[in-house]
Amino acid sequence: MLFDATLSMSPSAHAQASVCPQKMVLISGHYCPKVRQDCLEWLERPRGNDGRCRRFAAAKCLAPRFPMRFCIDVDEASSRANGLPMAHVSWRNAATFCKASGRRLCLESEWTFACEGDEMLPYPTGLVRDSSQCNFDQANIVDKHGKPLDLRKPPAEACKSPFGVRNLVGNIDEWTVRDVTWGPFRSALKGGWWLAGRNRCRPATTAHGENYRDFQTGFRCCKSID
Repeated sequence: MLFDATLSMSPSAHAQASVCPQKMVLISGHYCPKVRQDCLEWLERPRGNDGRCRRFAAAKCLAPRFPMRFCIDVDEASSRANGLPMAHVSWRNAATFCKASGRRLCLESEWTFACEGDEMLPYPTGLVRDSSQCNFDQANIVDKHGKPLDLRKPPAEACKSPFGVRNLVGNIDEWTVRDVTWGPFRSALKGGWWLAGRNRCRPATTAHGENYRDFQTGFRCCKSID
């Protein structure tokens, strides 16, 4: 098996998610395709969509919502050897891994909804950016030779979305199937990694092709419900 995650849920959540395989969680609700999220306090001057916001106002939905119901891995696909999320994975390889386990890569919109919940939170943990809960905003990310440091961490119980999905932001950049943002490829990276970057639920990187892989690219899988 390629996946090594630990599911931690309440008894009621277990009952609700019985439609999902082990180590996956049910995502069910109404997704907003267009959201307004106003930053109340910036950490730094924003550049396009890349600014880091310390604190957001409550989000507003600007378009009709539509229902979503699917299963998603609680944790990132990880290695049995060290428990860390898999890295150096391309979009094509991630899609193959998911298919081999009877699952599929998540749609960009599905991943976003699993991260933000019905309240359209900018961060899975709420309106405030908090690097003490999730693995991002690391200051020292290269060694003395300029080589990127591997700062991946095991699943963090504190970095949990409203649906109970862990480590959606930070830690590792996750491949999804692009269905919201514009891009020349089917691939979209979500969540950011351990650097001081986007690390929010909505933004995506769509400039990398389907064979691209690097030290920070990983994934998790989704599964449709019949």
